[in-house]
Amino acid sequence: MAYAQGRTFFDADSHVMEPADFIHAYADAALRDRIPPLSVSSGGPSAVAALTRAGARSRTAEETAELERNVIGGAKNYAALGAFEPAERSRALDLLGFHAQLVFATFSLSTFLWLDDLDARYGGCRAHNRAVAAFCAHDDRMLAVAALSLADPARAVVELDAALELGCRAVWIPAEPCGGRSPGHGDLDPVWARMAESGVPFVLHVGGQRMQIDERYMNTGRPVPTDWLGGAENVRSKDLTVLHQPAEEFLSVLVLDGVLERHRGLRGGAIELGATWVPGMLRRLDHAVRIWARSEPELATFERLPSEQAREQLAFTPYPFEEVGELIRDSSDELYLFSSDYPHSEGGRDPIGRFERSLGELSEATRQRFYATNFAKLVPSVRELAPVD
Repeated sequence: MAYAQGRTFFDADSHVMEPADFIHAYADAALRDRIPPLSVSSGGPSAVAALTRAGARSRTAEETAELERNVIGGAKNYAALGAFEPAERSRALDLLGFHAQLVFATFSLSTFLWLDDLDARYGGCRAHNRAVAAFCAHDDRMLAVAALSLADPARAVVELDAALELGCRAVWIPAEPCGGRSPGHGDLDPVWARMAESGVPFVLHVGGQRMQIDERYMNTGRPVPTDWLGGAENVRSKDLTVLHQPAEEFLSVLVLDGVLERHRGLRGGAIELGATWVPGMLRRLDHAVRIWARSEPELATFERLPSEQAREQLAFTPYPFEEVGELIRDSSDELYLFSSDYPHSEGGRDPIGRFERSLGELSEATRQRFYATNFAKLVPSVRELAPVD
């Protein structure tokens, strides 16, 4: 019996746990040696051993059967069913009951996305996009998420077109200034226009931005705590409080620069960054437009308030521990998406149960938006896979 039942479920966040050769196996030969090897250090001390076991690709029939008995509540990360084997992932989707899921990489973006060597950076983007597209190619429910640097607008358009040709269904971009430019710089309009035309959204995601608080705030004169995985590179309590800030900054600038107004077909999502911050961001953006429209003429041209633009064009995934019902009551049920984070342990062992408790007495129509309709607005092509409205 599938974990998710009784309605259409589109999962806005899942991952492939990359084998060691994930990028290099798909890189152009001339660039392969210029892309650093995969590092899993941010996964904590056990990740290297897990990657080694995954490389052996050995699991008994009994072990597989045990994973299938409890696919959502059982083993996580590299040990999970379908963590890195495409056929297994299809079986996992059967048991999860999700009608589609976006598939992000886990560790590999850090090997290329911030290289100073732009040839290697964009070569890494293309290798990554080939790799994730290949992982998803055999199953229409698996929606490959491409990686794209906006540092060089002309190259970005070329790699975007290559990712679309591969069949990628979303484009992961870093939440940071784009090669010294605002995301609303005119040089980037061809990138946003191409995404809008194609119906393929941009997405921001943890790992594509700064993850940790300024280290000076960790200096208390006492031992610095490790992250929850036992290392020092992942999220600690203080980091969680600011993890969303680069995404909020990026989206706020994108809106105030008029990108959503100019490109009404553009869609975007902030994934695995929580959503408690969203209602406040939208209020601040509305205040900014109302107050500064007199001194910033471009704001006066807006036909929709930022909160209206966001309801139509943006989406956000709450963490399972956040009160999504309260977020909806405080803003709009058009903004939020269901996600499992499979096979990462951060997604929990019963995300639907936790979200259902938070949704409480909210209507069936609101639930339908959360589990399916809002995702179909973000990725319109999934309407071919399952009923939405």
